Amino acid sequence: MSHTAHIPSHRKPRRSASKVSLRAGVAGGVLSTIALAGAAAPAIAAQPVNETIEMPTLTGDLATTAAATAQATKAVAADLQLQAAQDAAASSAAKDAKKAKGDAEKKVAEAKAKADAEAKAKAEAAAERASRSAERTTLKASSSSSGGTSTGTTSFKASNATGSAAAIVNFALAQVGKAYVSGATGSSAYDCSGLVQAAYRQAGIDLPRVSQDQSTAGTDVSLSNLQPGDILYWGGKGSAYHVAIYVGGGNFVGAQNPSTGVVERSLDYDSPSGAVRVL
Repeated sequence: MSHTAHIPSHRKPRRSASKVSLRAGVAGGVLSTIALAGAAAPAIAAQPVNETIEMPTLTGDLATTAAATAQATKAVAADLQLQAAQDAAASSAAKDAKKAKGDAEKKVAEAKAKADAEAKAKAEAAAERASRSAERTTLKASSSSSGGTSTGTTSFKASNATGSAAAIVNFALAQVGKAYVSGATGSSAYDCSGLVQAAYRQAGIDLPRVSQDQSTAGTDVSLSNLQPGDILYWGGKGSAYHVAIYVGGGNFVGAQNPSTGVVERSLDYDSPSGAVRVL
């Protein structure tokens, strides 16, 4: 026996091939596990990111924001549309007001012109009445038929008129000396148109009541071609302020004014504006 037989060897005992293979397999499995874990680690690490994005919640917020924005836009559009409507209404109202103002001013001007015309006509009538009130109560007039002088009653011979004209003239002459009262139509007092109306009623003719209408009641005749019974008027045709009856011989009978009453006068004393023939 060798003297070294009992000395332990410092060399590691050789592993058997099966143990080496086993350990290699274990190591390989461990390494594979580690590799798989390493490969899975990024996926595991990435998973929380996917979960914390919370896309549904974010999408919901965006939808809410978009809806709010759309609502605000609609509100602004509605406000603008309302403002536009208000502006259009204001513009239309301004135009209507301007037109109404123009119409009102036109009506005022027309009314003023009419009032001025009426005032002028009344003033002229008043002046005419004033001049008539200063006339003498009697006027000498020559008679074309007799060359006589009027005594304040009449210088006309009624026999020169016939038929309806005679009835009208005779009635007018019979009223000479009666009073003048505005609005009176007989039998003790007359105004100018009241006398003419009453005289024509004797011939069965119903004339209008006022002088303006009586001046348009018949056919126009020239003052140089008058016949007994013709209506004489002073002022404009249709706007006359005085009327009387032509009785022939260059004279007329009329209810002149409160100072003179019903009188017979010469055409030369106060020439009429025109005449109309009803008969």
